Formats: sequence, C-alpha cells, structure tokens
Amino acid sequence: MEFKDLEIFEMVARKGTISEAAKELSYVQSNITSRIKKLEAEMNTALFNRHNRGMTLTPEGKKLLVYSEKILSLTNEMKKVVQSKSEPAGKLEIGTVETVIRLPVILSSYSKKYRNVDLSLLTGVTEQLQNDVLNHRLDGAFVTEIDQHPDLVSHDVFEEELVLLSDSTKTSIEQLIEEPILCFSKGCGYRARLAKWYKDQNKVPQKVMEFGTLETILGSVTMGLGITFVPKSAVGHLEKRGLVHCHYLPEKYSKINTVFIRRKDAHLTSTLEKFVETFEQIDGEWDFPLAH
Repeated sequence: MEFKDLEIFEMVARKGTISEAAKELSYVQSNITSRIKKLEAEMNTALFNRHNRGMTLTPEGKKLLVYSEKILSLTNEMKKVVQSKSEPAGKLEIGTVETVIRLPVILSSYSKKYRNVDLSLLTGVTEQLQNDVLNHRLDGAFVTEIDQHPDLVSHDVFEEELVLLSDSTKTSIEQLIEEPILCFSKGCGYRARLAKWYKDQNKVPQKVMEFGTLETILGSVTMGLGITFVPKSAVGHLEKRGLVHCHYLPEKYSKINTVFIRRKDAHLTSTLEKFVETFEQIDGEWDFPLAH
C-alpha cells in the first residue's frame, strides 16, 4: 500500500465521484479507478458502493477512512517537524469563515516574506472549520470564538460588533421580528447569536433562508427580501448610501470575538508560527470582519 493510494481513497470518499476526485488531483479517471481497485484488492473488501449518482463508503470503507486520516496526518506532521526553523517551507492549509473582507492583507504579507510556503485557504462556517482543525484537515483557522475545545489553542485576533440589518424602509426593531432571516448555514456563529436573541424574545423566526456568500445576503437585504446579522464594518458602505438600516442589539448578542485556532498537540512548525506572528503584528490594523 502506498500513501498516494490513501490520498486518492480519501479524495474519492470526500468528492463522491471518480470524475470529481480526478479533477481535484489532476489525474486521469482511469488512474483513480485502478488505484481504488488495487486498494480494495489489498484490503480484500469493497470500500465503496457504486451507484448512478457516484460512490459512497461501505462500512469497511468508513473504518479505513478513520485510519487513513490518521496515517496521512502523521505523515504530514513528520514532514513539518523536520522543516528548518530558520526558513519556513512546505504546505500550510488555513481555514477562514465566509465573511473575510481583507484577509488578503495577511496572506499577501506572509506569502511575500516566505516564498517557499505553499499557502492554501479554505472557507466555511465556524463549526465546520473547528472540526477540520481537530481532524488535522487544516493547520489552523480564523473562526468566531465559541466554547473552547480542550484540544485547541486559540489566539485572539479582534473584537467585532454585529448589527441587525434591514433595508432602508424599516427603522425600528419591532418591524423586523416577522421578517425572513437571511444567513449562512448552521454552524455559523452570527446565526447562533441571532437565534439566541430570538429565543430570549420568546419569538421564533417565521422563515430562515440560507445563502453561500455575504455578497448575496447583503444584496438580498437591500432588495427587501429579509434581514441579517453581520459585522457593522461589512456594511458601512451600504449604510452611507442609504441602502440599509442598522439596528443595534445589546452587547451580549452583538459583541463577538474572532480567534485563530490550532491543535494543541500538533507540532508548532516555523511555517505556522510565522503565520501567527504575521497576523499578530497587523493586530492594530483590523477594521474588517473575519468571522461569522
């Protein structure tokens, strides 16, 4: 068995189809198919159920996936440990929440200084990103501060103020209670805060509509489709143009911290250490949202 076989196995499990896995890995489909068959022959069992919509893991495949993730994680960890402390190099996989506006400032500063690092960025909601860090799929992530997991270390980034946003025709909070909520998927820190506010008001949202991007949410709010709960710094330009109205909630709902998380037991490589140093040095310049 080769490490590459396990990497291919994991990619097919994640993507659900040979074609998507081949595209992600830049392999021809026949190569992916043959490597999967070879791995199944070595394991002496079927690892995937084949059907018209793609491939799903068999019970044996799910068991192998657990061990495969551990093996590849340890392999990656081994490579990082032997990196030179004086010159960061290798892969660095960072996660961040969807509402990033000026994160490129950090990425640009880091990449220009450490050109031997292959930096990649994955976006998602806080809960999913935390799971990705815990399961070694990411080296670290910018997320909304939530209950601290014992296996994680967090670095404070900044405090953000959230506002309840409506179109410009609604100027009182009382007008918003029955409005549809426009938000990201479950696991979003902003959404959880707003849900807590509704609960404390003994109210239940009449309708919740999930979107994938901040731009779509804000555009929909300006058109009167519903309301949302987002960082004030993300909507200042719309407020100045008179397209939206900001409604302020008590601090226990509106004040929220952004943190950078990483695994406590993972070796702090120079690659990740220098990344942390980069955003900590820019700490005083934050004027944009990173979390949701």
